[in-house]
Amino acid sequence: MNTRFISTVGLTLLGGVFILAGNVTAADEYDVRAFGPKNPIVWDTPTKVVFDHRTHTDTIGLECSACHGEIFAMQRGVAPRTGKLTMASLAAGQFCGACHDGDTAFATDTNCTACHILPEDPIVWTKPVKAVVFYHKAHIEDFGLECDSCHDDAFSMKAGVAEQSPNFTMKSLYEGQYCGKCHDGETAFASNTLCNTCHIGVKGYDRLMGIEPHPHTQSHAHENQNGGH
Repeated sequence: MNTRFISTVGLTLLGGVFILAGNVTAADEYDVRAFGPKNPIVWDTPTKVVFDHRTHTDTIGLECSACHGEIFAMQRGVAPRTGKLTMASLAAGQFCGACHDGDTAFATDTNCTACHILPEDPIVWTKPVKAVVFYHKAHIEDFGLECDSCHDDAFSMKAGVAEQSPNFTMKSLYEGQYCGKCHDGETAFASNTLCNTCHIGVKGYDRLMGIEPHPHTQSHAHENQNGGH
């Protein structure tokens, strides 16, 4: 067979492949008008939450009007600014709770990490003592806890509430409050044991935060090591 003919046929077929590939790409291109914003929306109020239009429209097959009408305004940011976008209102069937009721879709008090972004680890408490660390990832991914294992009667969902409470003390933990709800010696190690697991002290806090030791402190420590006064 003529080599030139083979080359011509090969180029023609190859060109056809590129054309088909181009058509597939064009056909698969995401339609913002039909499916909503391509990138997830992130709400910071009342807590950091992610909402993905694409999951609800392109994947599940909902129409825009399923949410945008009586449930959510079309303008971005309206719901958080109302001050009514809370877990309580969702549980009452408002906002996301209109569908996430346990029947139409999973209930709002389940599958927390499907929407809620875990805070950056670690959380560092400096009151009543400095400093105590808490790792969400260890409790959720390593030990399989759900968010509501702690965020019900043990801790508020809002950051900093416990730390500002005068009742946030070791005595309260011994009585089964806060971390002591699980750290009772049966469900998890008792709160009066393995202290260094959570308590990192002032030096540990400084290392964690990247705070350089004060020159006077370093000089004084060096003198003590060498018997100086």
